[in-house]
Amino acid sequence: MPWSLRAWPPLLWQANEAPPAEFHHLSTHVDVGPDSTQGRVSGQTIWAGTVAGCEAGMAWDWIELAHGVLAMADPMSVITNLRFLGDAGEVLTAAQAALVINGIVRALPWQDEVGRALATWH
Repeated sequence: MPWSLRAWPPLLWQANEAPPAEFHHLSTHVDVGPDSTQGRVSGQTIWAGTVAGCEAGMAWDWIELAHGVLAMADPMSVITNLRFLGDAGEVLTAAQAALVINGIVRALPWQDEVGRALATWH
């Protein structure tokens, strides 16, 4: 489950450097709940990569807004064990880190992976 990423050891990364890892898809879960009867499907996706020999992970909730139209459910709620550092070595606030995290997420082919999961569900 995505929340298990909180148990992974934290990894520090300088925010102004290139993305810390090449993330690969671990899994995508499709939730079948009350919203699915209204044509909306949601779920979670998990991605991981290696940083200095350790596993870094990211997970977030997604929602299908319309058939084939996918979005992050809440861009401020990405679960990760990465802790980003500012220029002076300070740990970035959640809002500051969200900018870095969302840049990484935007570069990932996560919508393709969610689409594959939905293709087997629909």
